[in-house]
Amino acid sequence: AAAGGAERYFTRWYKPDVKGRPCEDFCVLQHSNRRICVITLAEAHPLLQSGKTIKSINYQISANCSRLQNKVSGKSKRGAQFLTELAPLCRISSSDGEEYTIYSCIRGRLIEVNENILSNPAILQEKPSTEGYIAVVLPKFEESKSITQGLLTPKEYEEVLLKRLNSSS
Repeated sequence: AAAGGAERYFTRWYKPDVKGRPCEDFCVLQHSNRRICVITLAEAHPLLQSGKTIKSINYQISANCSRLQNKVSGKSKRGAQFLTELAPLCRISSSDGEEYTIYSCIRGRLIEVNENILSNPAILQEKPSTEGYIAVVLPKFEESKSITQGLLTPKEYEEVLLKRLNSSS
């Protein structure tokens, strides 16, 4: 099979156990131009495990902050919300009553959120690293090289998953 755009132009980075929450792992797809990053769920995230159904996705973070209100304009991305590594992007509720907060994992400006998953939450699970992405974040130019510090390579992430598997068996 031919490699899709996600594989060809993006490098995968992983952030496991975000905020100390076991298995709540995220994947940051960093474009080959070293700047733009796409935030997705990592393969081991509980929402991608069998039997989970997504009930709702909410980009309303607090009373005064909705990621849907993010309006970006121009080349310098004026108006974009600035995110820290632990800035919440959205909250996802599953049919079993669990709620998961999805975090940015990197510092930068919020370029867009994926509004398509609001009307079709299933694509989040069916195609997490393509159409089911959560948000697009643009790190500051001077931070774009260091943005991956603290993130794991696919090989390092595999080792984390292996350790989890061995400790649970």
